[in-house]
Amino acid sequence: MSARLECPEISLLVENACARITLNRPQIGNALSPSMVDDLDRAIDNAHAAGVRLIVFEGAGKHMCTGFDLSDLDRCSDGDLLLRFVRIEHLLQKIYSSPIMTAAIGSGRVYGAGADLFAACDRRIGLPGSSFAFPGSGFGLVLGTRRLAARIGNDVARRLLLEGAEVSVSMAAEVGLVTDLCDQTGLQELLGQVAAAASRLEPATVAALHAKTMSRDDDGDLAALVNSASRPGLKARIEAYRQKALAARQQK
Repeated sequence: MSARLECPEISLLVENACARITLNRPQIGNALSPSMVDDLDRAIDNAHAAGVRLIVFEGAGKHMCTGFDLSDLDRCSDGDLLLRFVRIEHLLQKIYSSPIMTAAIGSGRVYGAGADLFAACDRRIGLPGSSFAFPGSGFGLVLGTRRLAARIGNDVARRLLLEGAEVSVSMAAEVGLVTDLCDQTGLQELLGQVAAAASRLEPATVAALHAKTMSRDDDGDLAALVNSASRPGLKARIEAYRQKALAARQQK
């Protein structure tokens, strides 16, 4: 079976039992807009309806995903931003608890919500030169924290979140954020192996294994996010963080 779905910001290609969902805004590092998050949600539903056993997330161009698209920050209220973060949390929960296997291909910069999407997947492939960062804590956001801790342990997760520093692909593999190191020449072979493994099990079995092997508290995660994002001054905190990050880049 083969099928293709093209949206302005997302593409979905289904071949046999594998769905590849591509973030398609390379001109801005595949940063996630609200409409892009909605398209991702629909693409996942379409992949499930097609009966696939594996969903692979990747980014067009150099970067998998550089985080949220905040180019419209000037026009946003705190409420607009809160809703945006709630929508991405629901999407991440959907990926994390998927009844079929998921994989992500980390390329270039995998930052913020992009790193959270990466961490939500079962298999997390790091390409040469990729790097990872979780900067949301820099503007007071608690997003994906427990899922990250479940992947790499509480102490390492706490350090990454407190420092907000960029992590190289080799370090990400060392701490368990990246499960597979691979270059482009070996990527298709690796994906074939992952797809073959995914096809062994029925979705009900995968769902049961996920339920017994993952730390999950959807309501608690959503509450922690809302508590952090609803504190007055969210927009101002994001803007202050952006200005600080810009100044730091200019000093390099």
